[in-house]
Formats: sequence, C-alpha cells, structure tokens
Amino acid sequence: MHILTYFGDSMLLIPTAVIMALLLRWKNDDRRAVWFWLLAFGCAGAVVSISKIAFLGFGIGSVRFNFTGFSGHSAMSATLWPVMLWLLTGRLARGWRLAALATGYLIPLLVGISRLALDAHSPSEVISGLLLGYTLSSAFLIAQRGMRPHGFSLAQLAVALLLPVLLFSQGRVATTQQFLQRLSAQLAGIEQPWTRADLLNQRR
Repeated sequence: MHILTYFGDSMLLIPTAVIMALLLRWKNDDRRAVWFWLLAFGCAGAVVSISKIAFLGFGIGSVRFNFTGFSGHSAMSATLWPVMLWLLTGRLARGWRLAALATGYLIPLLVGISRLALDAHSPSEVISGLLLGYTLSSAFLIAQRGMRPHGFSLAQLAVALLLPVLLFSQGRVATTQQFLQRLSAQLAGIEQPWTRADLLNQRR
C-alpha cells in the first residue's frame, strides 16, 4: 500500500508536473496547453491546501461525513496521471492510447484505496479528492481533444521519465502536511492545529 500511495505523493507529483509543462511546450502544437495544465494542477493544489488550512487552523470540517479536507494524494494524482499518460502516448495507435488513458484514471483510484487502507483519510475525503482531480484532468483533456502530442523516441522518453523514476526509487515523502499544520496554526493564532479526534469529539 505504501508503494501505491507514493503515486500520489507531492514529492513525486510536483516535479513531474513541471516536467509535463516542459513536455507540453515541446511536444504539443497548442501553446495554451502549458498554461491550461499549470492552471489545472495549481487549482488542485490550491483547493486541497485551502480545505486543509480551513480545518487545521479553524476547525472547519464535517462531523457527519468525517471530513477534514480533500485528500491531496487522491486529488493530485487524479489531476496528473490521466494527462501524463495521454501526453506520453499521443502518437500511438488508438487502442494503446485508450488503454493508457484508462490506466491514467485507474492509478488515482488505487492511490485513493491505499489512503483508506493506511487509515490516512476517510471515504468522504478520498472520494471528494478523486472527483476534484478527475474533473480537472478531464477538463484539460476535453480542451485538448483536437490535439495529439508529437511522439517520443525511446531516448526522449527515458530522459523525460528519469527524474520521476529516480524519485520513486528513493521513496522520499513530502512534508506538505507538516508544513500546512504549522502554517494553519500560525494563521489561526493557536498553539496546536485541529485534529480528526477534535472533530469527532463534537459528536459527544
């Protein structure tokens, strides 16, 4: 499960998103695609961060749905992987492209399942995160439906994937959650950020 969940870790996804922006500039004739992609990925990160700060700093969540903010792993992976596999397989036969796209949508689902298995999130947080990410990636792909990225040679593909593969092999985890906890407490002027236990204690 830890391997699956790493497919949604910011340590892997943020550098990969930057590489994708460079590849879109290089391999796509639509020059707006870079900005569309940065907007989509940035929106996912912003919405996730705002939801977490709202809870961690101000206790804004849902007791009924056990909701403390969007699952970042689910949202960010659902934004990135469908677009990345579309980009890398743009010049393959239709069947291969469809299979790659289906894989791009499947990976985030497995990430979400891993977050539940690791007890890192509630079902509402994973489902909302997936819906957010899938909406953004699908909006990007619909906007690009008339475009097909140029193909990659094996050497180009190896270079493009070098950094993501190295990051995955090292398995270093981002400290985004800890940063948001400190930031939220400072913004709210409290000593300790809110926790899930604090939220659920409101039921009593």
